[in-house]
Amino acid sequence: MTRRRWIADAWTATTASLTGDQAAHLARVLRAEPGQIYDVVANGFLHRAEITHVTAGANDQDNEVLFTLHEELSSDAALPLHLLLAVFKFDHMEWAIEKATELGIAKITPVLARRTEKHLAQSALKRAERWRRIALEASKQSRRTDIPNIADPIPLKQALAEESSPTRILLSETEQSTTLTDALEDSQSTTKDRVPHPSQSHREARDEDPSSIQTTHALAIGPEGGWTPEEMSLFTTHQWQPVTLGPRILRAETAAIAAIAIASTHIT
Repeated sequence: MTRRRWIADAWTATTASLTGDQAAHLARVLRAEPGQIYDVVANGFLHRAEITHVTAGANDQDNEVLFTLHEELSSDAALPLHLLLAVFKFDHMEWAIEKATELGIAKITPVLARRTEKHLAQSALKRAERWRRIALEASKQSRRTDIPNIADPIPLKQALAEESSPTRILLSETEQSTTLTDALEDSQSTTKDRVPHPSQSHREARDEDPSSIQTTHALAIGPEGGWTPEEMSLFTTHQWQPVTLGPRILRAETAAIAAIAIASTHIT
């Protein structure tokens, strides 16, 4: 039988704890007791863990469950893909973040583009914490051993200047010949030569900074209305490869999920 999995709110080298909603559910609904064994993700790594202490308070914030971490269990690393997602209608964007998390993406940066609606751009920063909570819940639901890094929204120019992934792919409505699959296949051999597989540096990066997992590929998806000519020039300056997903015009959230699914079959 598959053990229930939890993502720790705090941890040391040998212990982990749940607080808030997670602890309330485990302590009050599942009636957790010392000695019970669960799978616990701590600092991005999966462990067999034993409950050592349960505090069940009257309010959710008063609940806490403490674990002793035992052996590390085998698990899959995140897909080493960074999604630059231009901000669009929040309900659609939340769906895209949830599904991208389920598909295993490592990082999402919300981008403020020229055609991002003004009221969305102004409210985007306030939404960042909600997006992170969505990613957390989707990580638990999909049994991930990590949570994707959801960055604060930033302007496109800044996002492109800071991007370090060696393979950079731009979904473009104007590109007709080069497909996403073509670009991924072309990049495969050179990426392996230049960047270590994520599992080789996963522990070191997590111990140093949970947001510092190295990505081999970056994928940019524009807002409703697409990128402006000036933005396309910026992508060219920063050596992004424009590609097409095919002849149909897709909504941004549909394009994001389709592209991540295709990328997951080529990035190893």
